[in-house]
Amino acid sequence: MPLNEYLQTYKARVERALDHWLPPATTLPTRLHEAMRYSTLAGGKYIRPALVYATGSALGVAYKSLDGSACAVEIVHAYSLIHDDLPAMDDDDLRRGRPTCHKAFDEATAILAGDALQSLAFHILVHDQQMIRDTEIRLKMIDTLALACGSRGMAGGQAIDLDATGKELTLAELENMHIHKTGALIRASVILGGLNQPGIDNAVLEKLDHYAKCIGLAFQIQDDILDVESDTETLGKTQGADAAQNKVTYPSLVGLKKAKEMALELHEQALESLAGMDDRANQLRWLSEFIIGRRK
Repeated sequence: MPLNEYLQTYKARVERALDHWLPPATTLPTRLHEAMRYSTLAGGKYIRPALVYATGSALGVAYKSLDGSACAVEIVHAYSLIHDDLPAMDDDDLRRGRPTCHKAFDEATAILAGDALQSLAFHILVHDQQMIRDTEIRLKMIDTLALACGSRGMAGGQAIDLDATGKELTLAELENMHIHKTGALIRASVILGGLNQPGIDNAVLEKLDHYAKCIGLAFQIQDDILDVESDTETLGKTQGADAAQNKVTYPSLVGLKKAKEMALELHEQALESLAGMDDRANQLRWLSEFIIGRRK
């Protein structure tokens, strides 16, 4: 199947699984559960779940064993977007082409929705019956996701980003920020997909992690490029928001041409990391290309 057909398959799977794990909007407290579902089932690219599925597929893992991990990373991603959009953070009104959670509901409900989603992700990793049964591996999955979304991962990267607004950064400092803010959850998605294969070789896991590190940075560079080149309607979020907030981006630091060259170089490094893996890893190869070629 072409990549877009795989992505549609993954999207349908993860949306069904998310619908299962998210509390119904009719369950008390209804407004909170409605906000959680509003933000998590808002569509989007579902890149992180796709990476879970593609990694597992490359290793011969059945889709049903990957649904729980795919849900966990997407739920953490949804929570992060809710909080990123808050007035105290990036103060955005638009996400995925519709009002952000705090605009559709209210700021307090948005904060609580993010809090509840984060805890739900770990509940899934504990209780999903189709995932790998080995309790030691489950603990490693929980640890992987906890580190990825905490102060040494996504939250830490967001803190660095907030502190850096209006300041000058070196290229190394910018890369460090995005390795944490964007890259950590992308790397966790790949690792969780890999850990679902019983007895996975550590050398294979390290290669997959290097692949994920490369595409994580490439994803952020392409985001920065699109903030310059695209438009609000295509992006589904406010175009030019980074420049408006005086944030350092790859195009602002190295120029648009160099930023595109860096994204391509990271794509090539990602492919090199998969050398030696058979055709079952093609979805990972195609996802890397998709990340640097996407328009939203």
